[in-house]
Amino acid sequence: MNLRNSVLNNEQLRRVANFYGAHRPIFQRGITFALIIYGFSSMTRGFGTNSVSSSSSKKRKGKQKGSGEEGEDRKSTRVAVDAQFYQRLSTILRIVIPSIRSKEALLLVMHSSLLVIRTVISLYVAALDGKIVASLVRARPLPFLLNILRWLLVAIPATWTNSWLSYVQNKLALAYRTRLTEAVLKQYLGDEQDEQDKVFYKLANLDDRIKNPDQMITHDIQQFSTHLAAIYANLAKPILDVLLYNYQLAHNVGAEGLVLLTVLVQMSAALLRKLTPPFGMYTAVSAQLSGNLRHTHSRLAEFAEEVAFFGGEETEKMLVEREYAGLIKHENNVLRHRWWHACVEEGIIKWLWGAYGLCICAIPVFFRIPGVANFDLGSRTQGFVTNRRLLLSASDAFGRVMYSYKELSELAGHTARVSLLLETMEDVRNGKFEKALVSSASTEENAEILKGRGTVVESEDIQFENVPIVTPNGDILVRRLSFHIKPGQHLLIVGPNGCGKSSLFRILGGLWPVYGGVVRKPPASQFILIPQRPYLSLGTLRDQVIYPHSKEDMEARGITDEDLLAVLSVVQMDHIVEREGGWDAAREWREALSGGDQQKIAWARLFYHKPKYGVLDEATSLVPPEMEGMMMEHATRLGITLLTVSHRPSLWKYHAVILQYDGQGGYVFAKLDAEKRLALQQEKEALDTKLSEVPKMKARLAELQYVVRENGRM
Repeated sequence: MNLRNSVLNNEQLRRVANFYGAHRPIFQRGITFALIIYGFSSMTRGFGTNSVSSSSSKKRKGKQKGSGEEGEDRKSTRVAVDAQFYQRLSTILRIVIPSIRSKEALLLVMHSSLLVIRTVISLYVAALDGKIVASLVRARPLPFLLNILRWLLVAIPATWTNSWLSYVQNKLALAYRTRLTEAVLKQYLGDEQDEQDKVFYKLANLDDRIKNPDQMITHDIQQFSTHLAAIYANLAKPILDVLLYNYQLAHNVGAEGLVLLTVLVQMSAALLRKLTPPFGMYTAVSAQLSGNLRHTHSRLAEFAEEVAFFGGEETEKMLVEREYAGLIKHENNVLRHRWWHACVEEGIIKWLWGAYGLCICAIPVFFRIPGVANFDLGSRTQGFVTNRRLLLSASDAFGRVMYSYKELSELAGHTARVSLLLETMEDVRNGKFEKALVSSASTEENAEILKGRGTVVESEDIQFENVPIVTPNGDILVRRLSFHIKPGQHLLIVGPNGCGKSSLFRILGGLWPVYGGVVRKPPASQFILIPQRPYLSLGTLRDQVIYPHSKEDMEARGITDEDLLAVLSVVQMDHIVEREGGWDAAREWREALSGGDQQKIAWARLFYHKPKYGVLDEATSLVPPEMEGMMMEHATRLGITLLTVSHRPSLWKYHAVILQYDGQGGYVFAKLDAEKRLALQQEKEALDTKLSEVPKMKARLAELQYVVRENGRM
């Protein structure tokens, strides 16, 4: 019975084998097509979503905004090739490739065409390589020389294609960077007429998410663009190569061997993916640590004078070394992970897959493949060399696909950084801030104020109705501020430090949000600020006076250099034009001008622009009293209403109303009688002087009493 069953089974197997042999070409095409579909899907699936990372990102979004925990969570969240990465990447791609007719899309099409041409040339070279070796084995000099000539001729399009690929890829990276930088700067610097902009200020003062936007705009965008341009070639070309090379191999050695090779490669590739460290997270952390180190150095350069006066070199050195040590510790950790990963990667991709390939190449040598004839020594050598070259190219292509997973992880890190910048700027534009708050902000009353939003109405006057003055960290300086001034009514603002004087100006300039009440004011463009230490831009002497206008803007207003000279003469600075070498002289003006001269230049800038309101924050602290009087009077003649913060009593007579803070959340808004206030100030100073003498008088009285008692005893 068993013998009979064995005979039947052998008979069935023989029939199946005969049927397969008779219809092998059809089965070969089906298997090859299935392998191509499977290979493509498995490679693309390898770059699919990561549920763990996605869930962690959802947890991050669930964190309460503004808390310290959220910031820590952002640092520890795994950056991976997950659904969030592809979502962020698609958003950025819409920026860098705005349409199919854009220059970037054209470069991408050219890049793709060159990749296809290079693959076709590689297939031809593989076949030509086999023919050259076969002609050597057969000792046929004429075919050998003809094949060498073909080899030299094919070198022309090959070298041309490779050079063009490198050129187009670099052009693509520059195009990406240009598009992305323009989009970021448009949001970052925005439109000066739109009070919803000024993102560069709000990002630095109202939000804690980004500490070094300069590094992200310059370095991170450049890194992202370079990786994005390279990742296309590192993915598209290898995937195309794998498919074409495997198709040709299936035709040469049979699809059966390729099935076995695919199974073995997929198993080892899955193992390699499991062992791959989170390079995306490493890249993001490296960029963050590098930014922190750069920020520490920039702060040292900015406050070099103060550090030098305090002798704080050792402290600053410790801070810099601490940031550098953190960066080096992280980089060493990454290097260790890259070392062992490179060992595993090379062992699997180069050596293990190489052994698989040699076995596949040996199939036509040891086994007869139906449909392939002429199995002499030359044919076998030609087939082996061709298949070996194809397999090496396919192995190299598949290896580059595996390598590109690491590069894709690094791209995920750069994408996370750029996306954080874009998302934070968008939130800031929409008034959504994440800032570490003071402890008092958590009280029920204060929290209710922080949740609210006030109304800003455009008006010629300045009027506050029950407006809370709140700092970005949630400190409520004044709960309900109300006052009203009309054009021509100069306002003097006084009070102790930290009471809300400068905060009022930031609300008027549209820099800080309004948390309640109604603010009526002109547009922010109708305000000019003169701080104690004015801002002097990079550029010519003319630029310092007309900032932020250009020379073309100035001429469009009908103003000439002679008019500017007249403006400078008002502040007694007209001599500087000749001294510095003319209007077009360029200097580092913060170093070339004294503090008093810088304040005079700022006043000249005020007279040039002639805004409705001038905001003066200790703007005359470094000029003589007679000069400050001349400048105040000239501003009044130009119709500029002044809002002044100053402790100089000499300025009182130029102001009509006063807003005085008590430093405890209270304030007084009233008309300013300069003579009466000055008399009261003088009386107060006299009483203070007398009171300061009381301890001395008491001590002298005690001495006299002692002397009298001693004399009485004698």
